[in-house]
Amino acid sequence: MADREADLVGLMVKAAQLETPADWLIRAKHNRCLPEGGKLWAAVFAGTALGEIEFTLGARQGQAERLVQQQVWAQRVEISDGRGGRLVVTCVIAKESKPPAGCKAVEWRLLTNRRVTHFDEAAELIDWYRCRWEIETMFHVLKNGCRVEALQLGSVAKLELAIALYLVVSWRLARLVKSGRVHPELEASAFFTEAEWKGVFILAKKPIPKKGPSVRDVVRRIAMLGGFLGRRGDGEPGVKTLWLGMQRLRDFVEGMAHMQSIYNAK
Repeated sequence: MADREADLVGLMVKAAQLETPADWLIRAKHNRCLPEGGKLWAAVFAGTALGEIEFTLGARQGQAERLVQQQVWAQRVEISDGRGGRLVVTCVIAKESKPPAGCKAVEWRLLTNRRVTHFDEAAELIDWYRCRWEIETMFHVLKNGCRVEALQLGSVAKLELAIALYLVVSWRLARLVKSGRVHPELEASAFFTEAEWKGVFILAKKPIPKKGPSVRDVVRRIAMLGGFLGRRGDGEPGVKTLWLGMQRLRDFVEGMAHMQSIYNAK
């Protein structure tokens, strides 16, 4: 899953050479010339719309949450592989049919290796793309929280191992942010060790609750260790304050575990 920066024919060709071990879906950037003549967008719009989807677009900077209705087209096409050959892909276009006054129509043009034979398959691919922001969040943590680009390791093998480890860390932080918002009532014990959720109350100088707290409560308290203020109008914490708070919490938990081992050895 990738945005327009990944609209590279070389990437698609490589996937085809590997017999596409994983399906791919890329937001298209280029209105390519087709080998048989004509342009890609026009070829897709020339077909009949498969149907219409409807979803709620979340609030953005300067724009309130709103309902979006998009018409959907899909066409299997051949594009140039850049080497004198051809590559078969599916192009899916979802275009907002009735945008509100003053709002730019939401339009997505997607390329994929998957075949689309009916509306439900096209709608599934659009649902995939709508989840792309979750991937962006995870890689934001990987790049800026774990700082993988600053690693100075001596070999590719060591770098791959480090990235594999940091991907797990990034996934966990992104999952915690999402869970605290979508399933705030779940018990924190499903996401944190006992030492972690108790440790955050100790660091906050708050009494440890007798009943296990919710994941939302613990996530917010960890984020407060990273600078989240938690005021009434602040909403839920983001991933940055959470990773900063988790760093403090992990140091505290490991320190407590070390002191406990020393005490038990006496």
